[in-house]
Amino acid sequence: MHGYVAWRFIPALGFSSSQTILAYTAVFILSLLPILPIALRMSGNESKLIDKFSFVGYTSLGFFTLSFFIFVAKDLVLQLIALLGHIIDEDNPFDNSKRDFIKKSISISMITLAGSATVYGFYSARKGPFIIKHDIYIKNLPEAYENFSIAQISDLHVGPTIKRPYVEDVLEKISHLNPDFIAVTGDLVDGSVKYLRSDLQPLKDMIAPYGTFFVTGNHEYYSGVDQWLDETDRLGMKNLINTNEIISKSGDEIAIAGITDLNAHQINLSHRSDPELALASLPKDIIKIVLAHQPNSIHAVHKVGADLQLSGHTHGGQFWPFTYPVKLASTYIAGYYDHFGTQIYVNRGTGYWGPPLRIGVPAEITLIRLKKKVVS
Repeated sequence: MHGYVAWRFIPALGFSSSQTILAYTAVFILSLLPILPIALRMSGNESKLIDKFSFVGYTSLGFFTLSFFIFVAKDLVLQLIALLGHIIDEDNPFDNSKRDFIKKSISISMITLAGSATVYGFYSARKGPFIIKHDIYIKNLPEAYENFSIAQISDLHVGPTIKRPYVEDVLEKISHLNPDFIAVTGDLVDGSVKYLRSDLQPLKDMIAPYGTFFVTGNHEYYSGVDQWLDETDRLGMKNLINTNEIISKSGDEIAIAGITDLNAHQINLSHRSDPELALASLPKDIIKIVLAHQPNSIHAVHKVGADLQLSGHTHGGQFWPFTYPVKLASTYIAGYYDHFGTQIYVNRGTGYWGPPLRIGVPAEITLIRLKKKVVS
């Protein structure tokens, strides 16, 4: 992507040979910045300096990604016009200076558009999550759980670019909601416990009357899952590793179950996602809410008779045009769905991953209220 954008933009600027070489070199360095910090972190090297490189690299990656698709779209449109014969033939006499001016103006306009979109997306990502409220109606919900509130966060991705101030903002927003129950549906971190412990520390105050529960996402397995499970336990979260807990309120009960990430077994065989095991000990008629990082877990969760699944993972696509491949990869991408009677809500991500960029897809903290479905 970096190379294509450079190839389409730099020649149009009319630089000298030395300036052109310098420009291509700068783009090449920018293309490495998102990759090198990941390689360093995977080898156990984490530092504030590496985080700064990550921040610059990821931000520039967002800019080049948008620029790439804008330039590709422009080139495809021009090729289509050429094929239809609606542009002046190259052999037709035309003032070369005017042609060069038009090409340069178009290229600069494309870069300006990409730059403006990057600034907007950066602001949208960094300002933190919105509160998105949704009522979910469940047949046979016990009376005591009418208006029972669940705050869900997912895909916070505390790591190279999301730090303690962002976490504190999330905590403050959840505290104002005063939920009965808090669900953390995976991808909480991108990095080691040793390096990120201080950034996660505010979550020790993320408490609710009926508990705070955590399930693993795929990124926990890249970051040392056993150590992170110890840490989330220290922070006061209840880890649900293919297991469940029954919540009692005024004599009525519902069950909260949690399953590991859908692909956890590829890194930790003992963590194979198992909805049947997670719900095995529960009474048949109890209301069952399952926390599962990936929406694609819904197929297995539906088979074991759950009432509701809360998921994340997709980030809602995070920004165009990645909304399209995400739709291809995931059964459900964002918001509420009914999967043949098993309801599912997919959180769009409380943070972001990779480029600090959100366009048309806000970060969210979900506040779900349970309501009894009236059957006529």
